[in-house]
Amino acid sequence: MIYIGIHNELVVDRILSPGAFLIDSEGNDVLLPNKYLPKETKVGDQLKVFVYNDSKDRIVATTLSPLLQLNQFGYLKVKDINNIGAFLDWGLEKDLLVPFRQQHGRLNVGQWCLVYLYVDKLTNRLAATTKVEKYFKKENIELEVNQEVDLIITSKSNLGVNVIINNTYSGMIFQNQIYKDIMMGDKVKGFIEQIRPDGKINVTLRKKGMKNLEEGAQTILDELKTSEGFMALTDKSTPEEIQSVLQMSKKNFKKSLGILYRNKQVLLKKEGVLLKSIEEKKTFLS
Repeated sequence: MIYIGIHNELVVDRILSPGAFLIDSEGNDVLLPNKYLPKETKVGDQLKVFVYNDSKDRIVATTLSPLLQLNQFGYLKVKDINNIGAFLDWGLEKDLLVPFRQQHGRLNVGQWCLVYLYVDKLTNRLAATTKVEKYFKKENIELEVNQEVDLIITSKSNLGVNVIINNTYSGMIFQNQIYKDIMMGDKVKGFIEQIRPDGKINVTLRKKGMKNLEEGAQTILDELKTSEGFMALTDKSTPEEIQSVLQMSKKNFKKSLGILYRNKQVLLKKEGVLLKSIEEKKTFLS
């Protein structure tokens, strides 16, 4: 089968004036227009192509890669609007349609929006919807606490930011777990913090446990080395000050600093943290 909305591995069957016709193992074919045909392509070559509907609703192939594929979520920009809906720029020659009936509220040109890519059952065309909630998996959650996951930042709330987890689940990063600047549409790594009985998922940007503290200790060391051995942060510093300099919580800062202190790598001064090797060098030179 040749599947629309995803990448297909197909074989060049014949090359004619419009382009190359690619076939699958069952003999189904699709046209790869000349403008996408790699130079030196010959019959028998295997190509990885994305299959979609062109501007005339024909099924065609392209060597371009879109910003999202079938059954995926993505943040896309509205490029145009006409009497049937909004058209999004998704990296292909033909823009992606969001029909009016698939919009929560009317979209505007230039607006960025979270969408889900699906196949319209009536027309067999690819389309997008901003009504993404029904596509989240809510039962039989196949995740574990501390598991590393892929996140898409989707929207802000009073509690923190909403995210999509592994292109499958909806989750949240609470405000006190956000230690760096993130924007809507950003794709970042995260870790599962809690899977609640009601199916809601809490996510953190840093892994719990000793590994996280060791990474935090290294972050402090790196900052000290780039700051001539001194950092004007203490356990009295505000969480905002610590986050601004180190992108970590005050709790992690204190625990990571404790590791360095016990390892005799830093000295804790009233004014801040001093790299011990710098202090020893000053003592030697004096």
